[in-house]
Order: sequence, then C-alpha cells, then structure tokens
Amino acid sequence: MKSLIKQIGIALVITSLTAVSVFAKTRKETITLTTNTMVNGTLVKSGTYQLKFDDEKGELSIVKDGKVIAQSGTTSEKRESAARRFEWRLTGTGEQKQLVGISFAGTHQNIVLNGSSASR
Repeated sequence: MKSLIKQIGIALVITSLTAVSVFAKTRKETITLTTNTMVNGTLVKSGTYQLKFDDEKGELSIVKDGKVIAQSGTTSEKRESAARRFEWRLTGTGEQKQLVGISFAGTHQNIVLNGSSASR
C-alpha cells in the first residue's frame, strides 16, 4: 500500500513539473540583421543573433554568444491567419532601423515590442 501511494505521489510530481514546462515556453529563432537596428533603445549591430521570446514574462531578448545584447517587454496582437514562417518587422530607413515586432511560424499572434515607435 505504501509503495502504491509513493508511486502515485511521484507520478503527480512528474505531471505537475511537465505542466509547468508547457506553460513556461521560450521560443528561439536565429536572425541575421543586415543593418544596425535599435531594439528598445539599444543599438544592435548587424550580424547573426539568437532571438529568445519568453511567453510567461512577455519578454524578448537578443542574444549573442550567450550574452544578452538587448531586451524588451512585449504585448500580443491577434493575427487573422497563422504566420507561414518566422517574420520580423522593422521600421525606419537607412541606418535608422528599429525592430517593432515579430511573429513565429504557425502562430496566430503578432508580438509587438513595448516602446517601439512605428512612425520612425
């Protein structure tokens, strides 16, 4: 009887840990910026970066070699249809580009960076 209770307890712990990991989802994407780009007031030089989005915190990070280069809070907007591929949206011209949003393939939401100005 004690071993049955112990097995049920272990199963519950494993199930609860799995449920937490499902909700706390971090999505990653590799991006290559061809021009210097502003992300929430931080200049990110052209190059290849790891983009990480934490669903739980609503936070987007630009990472290079394990170091966070830029970070921004985000909000979500519903899309009419799912994104076919990963997309990122920039605004501005020439050397004055600013990252204003992203969408992950297969999702029905646009992720908009807080503090972004679409009128640049």
